[in-house]
Amino acid sequence: MDDFLLRALAGGAGAALVAGPLGCFVVWRRLAYFGETMAHAGLLGIALSFALDTDVGLGVVAAALVAGAVIVVLERLPGFASDTLLGILANTALALGVIVVSLFETTRIDVASFLFGDVFAVSVRDLYWVGGGGALCLGILVAQWRSMLVMTIDSDMAAVEGVAVSRLRPLLVFLIAVLIAIAMKIVGLLMIVSLLIIPAAAARRLATSPEAMAIAAALLGVVAVASGMGGAIAWDLPGGPAIVVAAGAIFAGAALLGPLVRDLMQRCGGA
Repeated sequence: MDDFLLRALAGGAGAALVAGPLGCFVVWRRLAYFGETMAHAGLLGIALSFALDTDVGLGVVAAALVAGAVIVVLERLPGFASDTLLGILANTALALGVIVVSLFETTRIDVASFLFGDVFAVSVRDLYWVGGGGALCLGILVAQWRSMLVMTIDSDMAAVEGVAVSRLRPLLVFLIAVLIAIAMKIVGLLMIVSLLIIPAAAARRLATSPEAMAIAAALLGVVAVASGMGGAIAWDLPGGPAIVVAAGAIFAGAALLGPLVRDLMQRCGGA
């Protein structure tokens, strides 16, 4: 295989391995729109990083974290539905990012590659981002898995058990921000949430335990990346959207065959 294909596959698989387990919490806690708002804010972070001549990945993480913090604060205000606030913030952040990008007259920024991804242009430097950021996210998830799981099931019970509930939501925001930064090259800012929720939603139809769901989500994400890349090469399609379509096809299959697979797994386990 050519080097660029190996880099693309390694980067996509690395992002999927992180997105799968993290996406389980996004699905369980119904944070899809929350993550989408943070991803849209990433374009503003990209524009500001060019303006300040700083690393794009760090700019995306910073912008996503700020957006997440603003969301957490605004959700506590009475009189506003959370989905209304998220819709306002998501579109405002995206529009601001486009406006700031348009102000660059001397520097050309390929907005399309950031919005829709360019998996076949993954560089060695991008792989360092995916490897380092992915290892950090997975390490935190493994260390905090039980606490985050208990909080997801019942926050009051988690508090009784001594879990620092007030610290776990900001931690989840941080993990989503890092994933946005490492996966934007794979599927783009507009479709990053798809890599989070679709494999996790498909795994939910197949798994019989939270841990099995996390593992299945990671594996299904890798399958989606590999099959999406294969389709993109075979039919000359854009890589990021092809990966998302492949993930959607996997979810459709899981939705239809999920009950049969779970029943088979339970029988095998009982045997």
